Amino acid sequence: MSSGFTHIDAAGAARMVDVTAKEVTARVATAAGRVVVSPEVVALLRGEGVPKGDAIAVARIAGIAGAKRTPDLVPLCHPIALHGVTVDLEVTDEAVEITATARTADRTGVEMEALTSVAVAGLTVVDMVKAVDPRAVISDVRLLAKSGGKKGDWVR
Repeated sequence: MSSGFTHIDAAGAARMVDVTAKEVTARVATAAGRVVVSPEVVALLRGEGVPKGDAIAVARIAGIAGAKRTPDLVPLCHPIALHGVTVDLEVTDEAVEITATARTADRTGVEMEALTSVAVAGLTVVDMVKAVDPRAVISDVRLLAKSGGKKGDWVR
């Protein structure tokens, strides 16, 4: 195998990268995504709520929990100490926009935690609204920005 792959050893087997020698730095990552929903769901979210309960509050908590469980879900992701996770959800005329920011002071970044947070929050919105709108779609999950570490800042 090519030595250019960081998560493959000399025999071609998947491995977790050893980050022991990396410097501990403050790191922040922000990700976003959306759940496209029907006008009926938008009206319910802005009014009396969906039949299952407060979809926005449940999705926010699910997003935080998702960030915390990232290394359990993404096989080669390092378990890191999360020092903060914020999940914001905004109901627009056609979607629920989700933005998550994860923070740590560790040896590796928090991009995957921010992305997982958005994805899990989106899945939760779909679960909460599926009885009203089975066509709800999660889309555009993406990293918006990251800072810290050897490579420094990056902005989409």
